[in-house]
Amino acid sequence: MSESQERLQTEMPTTYDPSVAEKRWNEAWIKGGYFQAGRRPEAPVYSIVIPPPNVTGMLHIGHALDFTLQDILIRFKRMQGFDVLWLPGTDHAGIATQTKVEQKLREEGLTRYDLGREAFLEKVWDWKHHYAGSIRSQWGQMGLSLDYSRERFTLDEGLSRAVREVFVRLYEKGLIYRGKRIINWDPVARTALSDIEVEYKEVNGHLYHLQYPLVEGDGYLTVATTRPETMLGDTAVAVHPEDPRYKHLIGRKLRLPIIGREIPIIGDEYVDRDFGSGAVKITPAHDPNDFEVGVRHNLPQIIVMDESGRMNAEAGPYQGLDRAECRKAIVKDLQEQGVLVRIEDHVHQVGHSERSGAVIEPYLSTQWFVSMKPLAEKAIASQKSGAGVRFVPERFEKIYLHWIENVRDWCISRQLWWGHRIPAWYCDACGKTHVSMEDPDHCPDCGSTNLRQDEDVLDTWFSSALWPFSTMGWPDENAADLKRYYPTNVLVTGYDIIYFWVARMIFTALEFTDRIPFKDVLIHGLVRDAEGRKMSKSLGNGVDPLDVIAEYGADAMRFMLSTGSTPGQDLRYRTEKVEQARNFANKIWNASRFAMMNLKDFRAEDLDLSGPLSTSDRWILHRFNETARDVTRLMENYDFGETGRLLYNFIWDDLCDWYIEFAKLALYGQDPQLKRSTQSVLAYVLDRTLRLLHPFMPFLTEEIWQHLPHEAGETITLAAWPAYDAAFEANDAVREMNLLMDAIRAVRNIRAEVNVSPGKKVELLIKPTGTAEAEILRRNEAYLRRFCNTSELTLDAGLTPPEKAMTAIVTGAELYLPLAGLIDIEQEIARLEKELAVLNEEVARVEKKLANPNYVAKAPSHVVEQERAKGQDYRNKRDKVLARIEELRA
Repeated sequence: MSESQERLQTEMPTTYDPSVAEKRWNEAWIKGGYFQAGRRPEAPVYSIVIPPPNVTGMLHIGHALDFTLQDILIRFKRMQGFDVLWLPGTDHAGIATQTKVEQKLREEGLTRYDLGREAFLEKVWDWKHHYAGSIRSQWGQMGLSLDYSRERFTLDEGLSRAVREVFVRLYEKGLIYRGKRIINWDPVARTALSDIEVEYKEVNGHLYHLQYPLVEGDGYLTVATTRPETMLGDTAVAVHPEDPRYKHLIGRKLRLPIIGREIPIIGDEYVDRDFGSGAVKITPAHDPNDFEVGVRHNLPQIIVMDESGRMNAEAGPYQGLDRAECRKAIVKDLQEQGVLVRIEDHVHQVGHSERSGAVIEPYLSTQWFVSMKPLAEKAIASQKSGAGVRFVPERFEKIYLHWIENVRDWCISRQLWWGHRIPAWYCDACGKTHVSMEDPDHCPDCGSTNLRQDEDVLDTWFSSALWPFSTMGWPDENAADLKRYYPTNVLVTGYDIIYFWVARMIFTALEFTDRIPFKDVLIHGLVRDAEGRKMSKSLGNGVDPLDVIAEYGADAMRFMLSTGSTPGQDLRYRTEKVEQARNFANKIWNASRFAMMNLKDFRAEDLDLSGPLSTSDRWILHRFNETARDVTRLMENYDFGETGRLLYNFIWDDLCDWYIEFAKLALYGQDPQLKRSTQSVLAYVLDRTLRLLHPFMPFLTEEIWQHLPHEAGETITLAAWPAYDAAFEANDAVREMNLLMDAIRAVRNIRAEVNVSPGKKVELLIKPTGTAEAEILRRNEAYLRRFCNTSELTLDAGLTPPEKAMTAIVTGAELYLPLAGLIDIEQEIARLEKELAVLNEEVARVEKKLANPNYVAKAPSHVVEQERAKGQDYRNKRDKVLARIEELRA
């Protein structure tokens, strides 16, 4: 007896315990090897590489969204019969991980320099092993169907070989070079950063207006700066060569205040003559634009700070001061000397390190760069030819193209120890630089063994850019996985790393594999808090996915995240949405328990849909068929939100609230043939519905499916995806059921309106509008009596409507519930008047609160909106009660 058949004999527990099911099935799936690629060697291929999370710590709720969307696609395609690969892995995250380990060392009173490079790297590897293990555990708790046999790490041997291959080949093509340029310098982490590792924040600063005197004769030029401490490195003042105010001064000298250095007045078209005074101080070592001006005019490049952001010897009397301290001191001195003539308040964008948070210092430094223009041109041509990557939503293609069309050379060296060390060696004997695949033991030029390797490591994104193909065996062009699973089908990622990662993967893939790395890029938004704020430690509004799983279960979290998202849009995390998803899971569990209690004598081989079926049986098969078709279409289009809505409505409304209730009449009835056919339909629809839901709620669906009579198969993970079947179309059954459901709803609404309990029997008169409708109602009279709970039911196309009755009009019929015996009119009016008084009080209370300007100004905006919504709800209820009182009085 198979495991599933053994489980079939056990009863489902009264309540669903996610923690038990999640542990059981995650272990069973991995033990069974169900997630391993290659199980279907003849099948079409579908592959995704996971965006590797950093080994800096635990996964956050944004990771949970990203990984859930990928898992939904992978499970969907696996069930459709594809040979699926979802390749897992983690990123060494150079600066981020090194910063974490250095913080830990500081708590022990140590620095990395106290340990030395090798001992420090051992500490970082220990950190990596700990957090990679934690991440792997979290993946399992989230229910991710990853092929763990292929897990990779950006510093593992294979990927390191790929990184070196790319570096050497780009160097040999002249696309990697070492040069002195202005870079973004992080004075806290003491490393260079690329442009996209800099976050710009709006800062309330000042604009300082300074007067530089002419060396000969009277007069001065006025310049303005937001960073007066950099004036110590000024080597010129530039004016526009055609500016009539200053044209005659070009070639003259100015004296730099405080330092006393003579600097030239130069003419350069870079200067905007209409901005400010039309004269610009030039600091080639501390500003990227000034650097370019300095190169054109062969100006000295004077660095006035060290790598920690402290002023150096070139700063004269300010040597040793922190740059912020220096600013205060120099402003005071300039004011005393009469050089600083005006200070204006000035709001401007200031670059900050994405990792350390430090204010970025534009800094002249010798670094390694990738020459981006040739690589970018190939990517642009691919995209514009129509052979490029498809962005979902499409609008992100413009963002990608704008960035890559304006990309600057990429600074790839980092002054760190953790990462891929740059494969460049310097010969101290002859001064030559050598870049090679293998570590040299002597200089190829002079034979000297006096070689030293570059101390720097590569930017983390350099190795991440190779992820789609390096993980599959490249540079071995014949690697089995590379030949079968590359390029991948889709990359799922947030819009915040289009520049960091997506663009770099595209241009490196085109350069080294001559193919795009993935066919589609599915862009999702960020997970924000309920008020729309970005989650952060400082706000204390972060959400740990493990906490959500512990309280609500992984499936509830997955369903909320995936169905609450729209491609490209941010998602607001609300606890009540997770609770709704958990309630949905409980609804499915309870409906399945009911089904199992009525399928005890039923086996998979008993399933037969060929016999006569009831209207409700044919209707639910039709509705399931429509749902399967639409869900498949929406999944192919990455519309998970609409998919979730369809599944939720079908399961909650059609299956649970209507079909199962209708099925009870047959299941509890005396007709064995009708009971058997209903069992077949119930087993079939529940089985296939669980399959549709499985990618979203894998644990719950597996747990139920294993109890359910089903065809041979070890796991729902490998069960076939439901396909649309034209044989199930039954539009006539849909029309019949719509009439019945409309009639039943109308009676229930009337009961609620007049406060008559569902348990009280009522007289019901129905006037069909035609012969077909009359036949439908007669044929289904048992359902009407049962679900309208009638004491007497009249079906008559010629009936005269009673004078005192509650009325409802539905498509195909008029319904009447005589008031006699239904309610005591005077008693009902009295009850409604009491309700009206309460509602009047509530309306007055809310209006008074909202009329208070202090409350509106100080209360959180979402709380004020809630009060406004409450007030509108109370007014709507009050209007309905007033209308009902008038009806009854009439």
